[in-house]
Amino acid sequence: MSEVTPAFARHTLQEAGERFAGLVHAAADHRRRATAHWSVAETAAHTATLVRLLRGLLRPAERTLRSADEFFRSGTVDDVAELNRRLLREMPERDLVRLAGLIRDDLGPVLAAYDAHDPDDLVPWLGGSHVPVAGLAAHMVNEFLIHGRDIAGATGRPWSMPPAAWALFPQFFLPGIIRGGYGSMLDSDRPDRAGRIAVEFRSAYTSRTVLVLHDGRVSLGQPGGDVDVRVRFDPETLALVLFGRVGKARAVLTRGLSVTGRRPWLLAPFLGKVRMPPG
Repeated sequence: MSEVTPAFARHTLQEAGERFAGLVHAAADHRRRATAHWSVAETAAHTATLVRLLRGLLRPAERTLRSADEFFRSGTVDDVAELNRRLLREMPERDLVRLAGLIRDDLGPVLAAYDAHDPDDLVPWLGGSHVPVAGLAAHMVNEFLIHGRDIAGATGRPWSMPPAAWALFPQFFLPGIIRGGYGSMLDSDRPDRAGRIAVEFRSAYTSRTVLVLHDGRVSLGQPGGDVDVRVRFDPETLALVLFGRVGKARAVLTRGLSVTGRRPWLLAPFLGKVRMPPG
């Protein structure tokens, strides 16, 4: 776990970004389907918009993508698909070589901005939330890893990153956005479940984290305290489950996830509230 540090987040952001750009540059068929909704070129363009968006967050004077503005004021997880559609319209480039170049062009200023910030500095993010700089880096790494896997699967090229790289998202982003304030991100039109659900997440690569859902609000709990569900996870498997690449049953059967505790069935309503956008 000691290697999953803010410095490692910066190193992995650079490494994953360069590897992703190289994968995009080498892809032969931009039309091949990479996800349920996007081609290889669209997946690469989507990722390029996120690097550019991150550049504008860390260097506001260089912000160019304006279609995200309203989502920063009052967006939710359920609005992310629409945000992605609008960002793709602002990034019409679909040539893979040029997209790889755009990603590299934006990644350099992102890394320089990371170096200029304290990793704990809070940055305004979607839905009025605030995320520490290290959490934003972890989020971008997660995007590189997941969409790199998508494109590699579509093009038959190898793609692997160490578990510590996948661990950045649960180590820095998830607790970071809860600590910084998640704004309206988890709002929905569904009624909130009354009562308390405490879930402990732990792996060999991350600090133990307890998230508490109490009457519809999420907070950080005390590790070692009273919990209802204990989730032990392989970091890559957790990311693939959260973003819809692997089913929960398969993750459990392959031992990428272990769900125990006195009331493990409460994980389902917990994840109904503490959810990620579909991939």
